[in-house]
Amino acid sequence: MKSAARIAKVEVFAAGMSCFVRLTTEDGIQGVGESTAFAYPKAVAEVIRNFEPFLIGADAHDVEQNWLKMYRALGWRGLMLGGAISAIDQAMWDIRARVFETPVWHLLGGRSRKAVRGMKVVWGNTKEELLRDSLMAQKEGYTAIKIILHQHDHHLMRHAEKIADLVDRMASLRDAVGNTLDIGVELHRNMQPGNSVALIEELMPFRPLFVEDPIPPDSVLSFAEVSAKVKTPMAAGERNTSIYEFREYIEHAGLAFVRPDIGIAGGFTHVRKICAMAEAHHQGILPHAVPSGAIATMAHIHLGITVPNWEAQEHIDQNVDPVQQMVKRIPLVKDGWLYPFDEPGLGMEINDAFFATNPPVTMHGINPDLREDGSVALR
Repeated sequence: MKSAARIAKVEVFAAGMSCFVRLTTEDGIQGVGESTAFAYPKAVAEVIRNFEPFLIGADAHDVEQNWLKMYRALGWRGLMLGGAISAIDQAMWDIRARVFETPVWHLLGGRSRKAVRGMKVVWGNTKEELLRDSLMAQKEGYTAIKIILHQHDHHLMRHAEKIADLVDRMASLRDAVGNTLDIGVELHRNMQPGNSVALIEELMPFRPLFVEDPIPPDSVLSFAEVSAKVKTPMAAGERNTSIYEFREYIEHAGLAFVRPDIGIAGGFTHVRKICAMAEAHHQGILPHAVPSGAIATMAHIHLGITVPNWEAQEHIDQNVDPVQQMVKRIPLVKDGWLYPFDEPGLGMEINDAFFATNPPVTMHGINPDLREDGSVALR
């Protein structure tokens, strides 16, 4: 039987929009994890540092106990806490798997599939850019894409003008790619329930795989009202930070797809529970994985290999700077499929040198979109 894996060292790495953690045991075994609370990496880094006195001496094998101690310590909730716990939890699972000399996916229950289906995220501020990038994703072998349908000026448009433009984009895209490419539609919380229903009804003839986040995640009841009025599969959950926040969405929001993020929703320990809750309600998993870094992406892949109802995993190219500079290697993608490494743990290592010279930043600052009357647009 393997001995305890007691943590002796905690290191935090924050740069750009990313915050990583590395835990080292008394025996020198290391594990890494990533927070995906990408707007506030400095704040998450401080939360992780505040946990250091507790973490030193903790046994990485006791993931459930460690998770609850961090979550219940002071009775607070929210994104920064979720991001910190998630990164630490990933690192503990990484350590556990390295102790047992097996991949993380093996500890999580073994394979449900050989590879995870990639869903390329496609931006495009113009219809032409949207079509170009979608066709490129199809050429790369992806069988699913997610498009960001709302663009930078849509908050300035009138109701009819906006719907006409969005429907035209979707119609042109479906005509260009045919029916062999699944298309998920991201609305980025930019609408109210009433006008979102009007749009979704007009998108239905173009057979979207799902419509995601048409309204802000402020009310399960409001989301349920939208779901009840449309026939298109609905998806939500990327801002939720634990199983407790997912319960009402899974049971009452009328979702076809649930979207946990392993970098804020509790790491492996809680996201695997969220997946099981969704499975019991015949809902698929479409994890929120963009703009994750390489470690959170790999953590998602390890979990996705094991989860029966893992539909697809959103993805963007990670062989770009600074994402690839932060780690020793990036996840393997081949013909639109994502693969885990088969060596012990997650198979990922942090590139310390990058973080020594690159400070963390705030992603957007306080610069929201404003309507023409000066009021703040939805987001």
